Amino acid sequence: MELHVGCAMWTHPAWQARHFPNPLPPADRLRSYASWCNAVEGNTTFYATPSLDTVKSWAEQTAPDFRFLLKLPRPITHERRLTDVDDLLRGFLAAVEPLGPRIHALWIQLPPSFIPNGLGTLAGFLRRLPGEYRYAVEVRHRAFFEDARWEQSLEEILGSVGAEWVTFDTAVLFDGEPVSDMEREAWRKKPRVPRRTKALTNHPVVRYIGRDDPERTAEGWQPWLDTVVDWLREGRSPTMFIHTPDNADALVLARRFHDEVRARLPQLEPLPEPIPAGPPTLF
Repeated sequence: MELHVGCAMWTHPAWQARHFPNPLPPADRLRSYASWCNAVEGNTTFYATPSLDTVKSWAEQTAPDFRFLLKLPRPITHERRLTDVDDLLRGFLAAVEPLGPRIHALWIQLPPSFIPNGLGTLAGFLRRLPGEYRYAVEVRHRAFFEDARWEQSLEEILGSVGAEWVTFDTAVLFDGEPVSDMEREAWRKKPRVPRRTKALTNHPVVRYIGRDDPERTAEGWQPWLDTVVDWLREGRSPTMFIHTPDNADALVLARRFHDEVRARLPQLEPLPEPIPAGPPTLF
């Protein structure tokens, strides 16, 4: 029984000193993060393929059971739109190879402009991918959520190669007017799509977007507790990423979600104890 939880990044200014030792060299930040959570979204790889030495440092800072959901680079998914990308993909896979089993899945996040008439291209791309990795696909166009024909077509394509449909849940974010600048920015940038709770594989992935108020965020994830507990009882190994517009409390909230699941399933292994943010005290 395995539940991975994490955040959208492994470093954040609000976490320094508050949750991480301070000062903390950049080369040690992932190590501290990995003492709080056992998974992370690899958004950084969307913007640039990392160097081999950088990836080796990621492996050195994390335990073998830590998991990365690595986003394919933007030139593959957004600029070339999955076409004529074999060389780019080979370079990316060579760069991330040192992570080995730490790669939970390679994450194919498609742009909002990716519409159902691109499904043939997606199917061809997925069929050409090497079989040693798992794959997770995220779509944002509402047609895949509101038209049963396209939803079924996408599910069939993903199912044919054992890929997962990444759930991006913004229901709580859009439940009520934004109350902060960061929430207003999230309203402008995040997609408004219906919540999906269907898993296609044994490794479902959920990206849950809450609010800047931690209690509203925790209140909003209550339906996910039932779903994740059911998945675990079915023998699945879900991964839950917790976001908030400012992400200041995301680290604590990710652990809180794990704790709330474990309260229902005590046989779930606890997360590791975090590296202390400061020296130990007597009181």
